[in-house]
Amino acid sequence: MPEFMNNQSNEQHSILVVDDEGPIRRILDTRLSMMGYQVFTAADGVEALEIFDRQHPDLIVLDVMMPRLDGYGVCRAIRKTSRVPIIMLTALSEVRDRITGLEMGADDYMVKPFSPKELESRVRCIIRRMGSLKPFNYRVTGVINIGSLRIDTNKRKVFRGQERIILTHMEFSLLELLASTPGAVVSRQELLEKVWGYSTGSIVDSRVVDVHVSRLRNKLKADQLGYELIHTVRGVGYTLKCE
Repeated sequence: MPEFMNNQSNEQHSILVVDDEGPIRRILDTRLSMMGYQVFTAADGVEALEIFDRQHPDLIVLDVMMPRLDGYGVCRAIRKTSRVPIIMLTALSEVRDRITGLEMGADDYMVKPFSPKELESRVRCIIRRMGSLKPFNYRVTGVINIGSLRIDTNKRKVFRGQERIILTHMEFSLLELLASTPGAVVSRQELLEKVWGYSTGSIVDSRVVDVHVSRLRNKLKADQLGYELIHTVRGVGYTLKCE
């Protein structure tokens, strides 16, 4: 018997599960509902967008291969107007196909067949990030100043001067972790565990981190002083430098 934690605080959060396989929809609907989330389900991409526009879910679990409109199309459409977290489910064997969803704006992906328990762990981690819980070390004021950036960890917003830089939930969590210890090298494995919620020792494709760092760099671009904030430490991970 699987173990469920019915957390009353989860009731304020809703999840849209999109998959053309009925058994998967039913399993995830049951398990996530027992965790306290409000769950909506859709059998294809067109129905998913209709429900998304009507219900505004807090998180989406999105299959890639579906009739009428595939997961890539759904992700692309949603990212035009929303930063809602998206976990993609894919049966595609090519790594390039899996990474495509991340480049379109998905926050994470899981390969079918997948463990429902592992998916639940990822969902909990993302929902926790969406709340105002602070798993990382940060200044008492809740504001971190790095170069010309102002990172408000309470409101989860980033500014350069008066200009707001729009980040997804995962991108913000990634930046927040790196900025909490500027100059320190954070390994890809640590990022996967603390930001994505992967369990210690999980065998995962570290390119999930690399794609997000690339997207984050593009949004931050160069600091006004002319240097890149996020540096790659080859073979290890990343560090955020301010000089």
